[in-house]
Amino acid sequence: MPILVANGGSAHSIVALTFGAHLAALINSSLVVLTVVKREEDREQAEDVLQAAQLVLDPMEARYESRVRVGHPAEEIVAEAEGGRYSMVVVGEKQHHGLMTRFILGSTAVRVVEHAPCPVVVVKRQVGRVQRVLICDSGARVPSVVDKVAAQLPRLFDAVESITVLHVMSQMSAGPGVDGHQLRADAGELIEEHAPEGQVLGRDVSVLEGTGHPVLPKVRHGRVVDEVLTEAREGDYDLVIIGAHEGTGWRRILLDDLAHEIVVRLDRPVLVVR
Repeated sequence: MPILVANGGSAHSIVALTFGAHLAALINSSLVVLTVVKREEDREQAEDVLQAAQLVLDPMEARYESRVRVGHPAEEIVAEAEGGRYSMVVVGEKQHHGLMTRFILGSTAVRVVEHAPCPVVVVKRQVGRVQRVLICDSGARVPSVVDKVAAQLPRLFDAVESITVLHVMSQMSAGPGVDGHQLRADAGELIEEHAPEGQVLGRDVSVLEGTGHPVLPKVRHGRVVDEVLTEAREGDYDLVIIGAHEGTGWRRILLDDLAHEIVVRLDRPVLVVR
């Protein structure tokens, strides 16, 4: 199935195009490049945007086709995703800093994440080939984030160099039965002791090792969002994968506060799976 890439002609759209082309090469897929204009008479403007995309994609030898829709960007991107069979949607987003992040609730990228019927990648900075992947699994959902990625994007890990599975243990959410040692233990200790978090990590490692790639289970202790952001930065990952709750009706999924904050604050591509 092809990858749908939203292209509005902005700098962050060009970054999304480039990353989309890298993803397509990774999973041996093609691209559909979508430009949305507000009015029918703006189609000529869309042609200029598509020509700029051609300058990016042709040197990368990407296989792609271009499409134009008229309407609201987020609504039309979701409508295109619903009308076709796409493995994922790729959208670019400006990188926001400081207190401003807590007010970014209705951006095009976030709305596409919440409503698209397939996984969505939000891209914020220029990244080359996907070599280092971080998967954040809380263990709170069944199937797990790892299960979902394996089912929905089975070829995603074919050419990556390393995969890290991260579980964050927060004292804020720890139940009364969790002792102090477990709140300080590393991944190996938790797996060996068959702690609940260790069982989640052990199962994830087993699934991913079946893909034939090196997998590193990792535990961090602290506030979930802060630890995910720190690990992403320190590990210099090319792609961070998180899960989101499924919804019904007009809202495909519901980004909880943690997932929303990660999507907004992360300084590198993040893949949200349902």
